[in-house]
Amino acid sequence: MSKLKLFALNSNEPLAEKISQSVGVPLSNASVKHFADGEIQIDLEESVRGADVYVIQSVSDPVNENLMALLIMIDALRRASAHQINVVIPYYGYARADRKARSREPITAKLVANMLEMDGSARVIAVDLHADQVQGFFDIPVDHLNALGLLANYFIDHGINDNVVAIAPDHSGTKLARKLAEHLDAPLAIVDSRPGDENIGVIGDVEGKTAIIVDDMIDTGQRIVESVEALREHGVTDIYACATHAVLSAGASERLSKLGLKKIVVTDTIDIPEEDRLDNMVIISVGDLIGRAITLISKNESIHPLFD
Repeated sequence: MSKLKLFALNSNEPLAEKISQSVGVPLSNASVKHFADGEIQIDLEESVRGADVYVIQSVSDPVNENLMALLIMIDALRRASAHQINVVIPYYGYARADRKARSREPITAKLVANMLEMDGSARVIAVDLHADQVQGFFDIPVDHLNALGLLANYFIDHGINDNVVAIAPDHSGTKLARKLAEHLDAPLAIVDSRPGDENIGVIGDVEGKTAIIVDDMIDTGQRIVESVEALREHGVTDIYACATHAVLSAGASERLSKLGLKKIVVTDTIDIPEEDRLDNMVIISVGDLIGRAITLISKNESIHPLFD
């Protein structure tokens, strides 16, 4: 651990502090500046020669700027003779571009993986990638941490696990909703929405139950809106929403504030601006989860216990 160094770029400094506290290693000093034309300048303010370095950076809004800062930071560390550069990406931007859904489309998630590898990354630690197959885009180790247990524990700890049903907001989210249902020992239901069809149905018994909508991220919030409308039409009593990544773009917070949700439970993989934090929003930290992973990896121990 004596040669372990943690660096935080500027996308999510509060989470980096929590990771630092969990690992028991202070954040090292580096500055991120911008020239007048927007170019990024990074200065390492201490030696990293021979050190195992962990760089913490969520690729969230502004996505391209945060990604570029991460790549420049890796280059700076490599040129400063760091022994190993490990990249901690709580939120992996561009993960949704994981395949060609139409002709002449890029697979940007793979491009980002290529850039991180060519830049000198030796390992990636990520939380709830949008698609599991993104791990296979890398030829270096990827530790894919799962925050669903943290979300499920919130409902269990607050007694919200009686007469509940886990809701997938669409068919692609069935796998995640099934995992939540297993955590809560609850049934599963699916919101059946189809492009161009205004009649949104629900597959499963939800009448008179408390619904928990689960997704890996809340972006514009439109899927949550459609799910809430469909669930209320089918006799649900109370509705909760939970997700790992609170992207909250294009007026999502305002949209969510009008739904009358009991709670919106998210994690801090993305630093949520004050203006987007709602009164019914609960933010659970993944700092200790990532910190424990870093500690185990740095000691060459298995991170399997984190998945239990």
